[in-house]
Amino acid sequence: MLFILLWLLAPFITLALTSLWLGAVIGDLQLLAQILIASELLSLALGLIAYQLSQRLRLASIHLKIALTFALGLGITFLNILLVSIPMFISKQDTALLTILLVFAALVALGFGQLMARSITGGIKQLAYAAEKIAAGDLSTRAQVQSGDEVESLAASFNRMVEQLSEMQQREKEMQAARRTLVAAVSHDLRTPLTSLRAMIEAINDGVVNDEASIKRYMLLAQNEIQNLSRLVDDLFELTQMDVSGTPFVTEPGSLRDLISDTLESMQAQATAQGVELSGAVEPAIDPVPMNAFKIQRVLYNLLQNAIRHTPRGGSVRVTAVLLAAGANVRVQVADSGEGIAPSDLAHVFEPFYRGEKSRSRHPSAGSGVGAGLGLAIARGLVDAHGGTIGVESREGKGSQFYFTLPRG
Repeated sequence: MLFILLWLLAPFITLALTSLWLGAVIGDLQLLAQILIASELLSLALGLIAYQLSQRLRLASIHLKIALTFALGLGITFLNILLVSIPMFISKQDTALLTILLVFAALVALGFGQLMARSITGGIKQLAYAAEKIAAGDLSTRAQVQSGDEVESLAASFNRMVEQLSEMQQREKEMQAARRTLVAAVSHDLRTPLTSLRAMIEAINDGVVNDEASIKRYMLLAQNEIQNLSRLVDDLFELTQMDVSGTPFVTEPGSLRDLISDTLESMQAQATAQGVELSGAVEPAIDPVPMNAFKIQRVLYNLLQNAIRHTPRGGSVRVTAVLLAAGANVRVQVADSGEGIAPSDLAHVFEPFYRGEKSRSRHPSAGSGVGAGLGLAIARGLVDAHGGTIGVESREGKGSQFYFTLPRG
C-alpha cells in the first residue's frame, strides 16, 4: 500500500519542486511530466521483472537479495537521471561524465549494501546455530544477537520460547518422576489390604477359622479392608479429576461456623475411640464465606482425620477460625498435640503418598507423623481451587498446626 502511494505521488512532488525551486514555465512542466511518467512506467516494468526473477530463482542468500535490491534501485535512478538530463546537456562529454559518476556511486552503494547485509545475516546465523543446538536437545543454548533491529527482537522472542520449552521439559520430568512415585505408592497401598483380604478369605475357606465368632471377626476385618480400598479409589479419582479439570465447582456464601461445628460433631466418635480430645472455636463475625461447602468440609475432614490419626492417646486436636487482613480473608487452623513433624518433611507433607521416615516405621495411631496417603494432597488442591492457601507449621515434640485461608471477597 505504501509502495503504490509513493509511486503515485512521486511525479506530482517532482513537478511541484521544479515549479517552486526552479520557477519552470507550464510548457517545461508539461514536457517534464511526460518524461517522468514514461520513466516511472519503465522503472515499474523493470522492478516487476526483477521481482519475478528473484522469486523464480529462489535466491537463498540475503546478500544476493540485498545486492539485487540495491542494483535495481541504482539502475532505476541511473535510468531516470539519463532520461531527464540527456536532453538538457549540450555535449556528450557531460553525459559520459555523469554516467561515470553514477557508476562510481553505484559501486560505493553496493559496498554499503553488503555491509548492511552482513549485519543482518550475522544475527540470522546466530539464530540458525541456536536452533540446530536446540534441535539436538541442548535447551541451554541461547541466541546472542545485539543488532538493535527486528532480528534482535526475533532472537529475544526465540530465547523466551526456549526458556518456556526448558521449563516445560523440567515440569515433564518432574511429572514423570511423580507419576512413577504415585504408581509405586498406589501399588504398595493396594497390596496391603488385598493381602489381608486374601489371607482372611483363605483362612475361612481352608477351615483354619471355623468357629462363628472368629468368622464374624474376620468378616468385619475384611469389610474394613474393603472400605479402605474404596476410600483409596475415591481419593485417586478425586485427585485425578483435580489434575485434569482443575476442580471446577460453584461457590456461594455460606456459614463456615456451621460447617466447622458439623464436621467436629461427625469426627467426635473417631476422636473418642482414639482417646483424643476434640474442640473448636470460631470468631463471631466470620460468616458469610464464599465457598463450596461440600469441598471445604472435605478439607476439614482430611485435616482432622490426619490430626487424630497422628495424635497419641490423651492428646488434643483443636480447630480455630479467625479473620485476617481486616476481614478480607479467613484462616482455619487444625492444631494437634502430637510429636510434630521433622523439618526435612515439612516441604513434602502435601505431596501424594508422601510419608516421612518416622511415619513409615510407626503405627498410625502413635505420634504426629506425616503423610496420610492422598488426604493432604486433595486438601491442597481444593483450597487452591478456592483461591486460598494451605500450609503447616510444626516443631518436633511440640505438635503440628495445619492451616488454610479462604478469601471472603
